[in-house]
Amino acid sequence: MSSEIAIQINNLSKTFWIREKSNDTIRERLRNLVSGRNYKKEIKALTDINLTVYKGDFFGIVGHNGCGKSTLLKLIIGAIKPDKGATICTYGKVLRLALGMGFDPNLSARHNIYVNGSIMGLTFKQIGSKFHEILNFADLETHVDTPIKFYSSGMVSRLAFAIAMHVEADILLIDEFFGGVGDEAFRHKSSQKFKERILQGKTIVLVSHEMALIEQYCNRMCVITNGEIVDLGIPEEVVPRYINSY
Repeated sequence: MSSEIAIQINNLSKTFWIREKSNDTIRERLRNLVSGRNYKKEIKALTDINLTVYKGDFFGIVGHNGCGKSTLLKLIIGAIKPDKGATICTYGKVLRLALGMGFDPNLSARHNIYVNGSIMGLTFKQIGSKFHEILNFADLETHVDTPIKFYSSGMVSRLAFAIAMHVEADILLIDEFFGGVGDEAFRHKSSQKFKERILQGKTIVLVSHEMALIEQYCNRMCVITNGEIVDLGIPEEVVPRYINSY
C-alpha cells in the first residue's frame, strides 16, 4: 500500500425512484402530471459515502444483502450516476468483475469468451492468443460450442473465472467473484492463479460475505449498513465487531 490515492469518494449518495403503480394508463399519467400527484417511491441506496482507497490496497466491503455494496461498485465504475453533489475520482484503468457479467446464455463458450473478454478490455487478437489457455483452465474443451444456458452454475463460474484471470487493469472491483468457485480442485487452482495474476501490483476492492476471504486478503475494510458506512479499519478489528453485530 502507498500514500497515492486510487479511488476518492466524497459526499456520495444514490437515490432510486420506483414507480409503485406500473399499470397506470396514459390518461391516468396525464391526470397525475396535471394534478401534481407522484406515485414514485423513494429508495435511498447510499447516503453520504466518503471513502479513500490507496494504490495497492486490498479493500474489503461487507454488509447484509441489499445494503448498497454492489451499487457502490457500479457507481465507482460509472455504470450508474450518483445524486448531485457527489464526486468519484479514480486514478487508473478500472474494471468490475462479477461472475457471469456480460454472458449471453444463448451463446456458446467460444462466443462468450470473445464477448466477455472484449467487455473486460481485451482485443480480439489478445483473446485469440489466450483462447485455448482459457478453455483449458476452465476444463471446458469438450463443451466449447455448447450454449452456456445448458451449463451448470459451476461450469459458468469456471469459465468466468478463467476469462477474468487475463484482464488488464490498475483497479479491480470484485463483486463476490472468488471463493467457493467450482469444486475443491478448481478452488485450489483458481486461488493459486488469483495470487499470481491478480494480486500483483493492483488495487482491489472486494465485496464479499466470506469473512475468511476478507481476513486473508484485505488490509483495510468497511461495513455498510442501510446504505451508510458504519465501520472502517483493519480486518483484525472490524471483522469481530461486524460478526458480533448479528
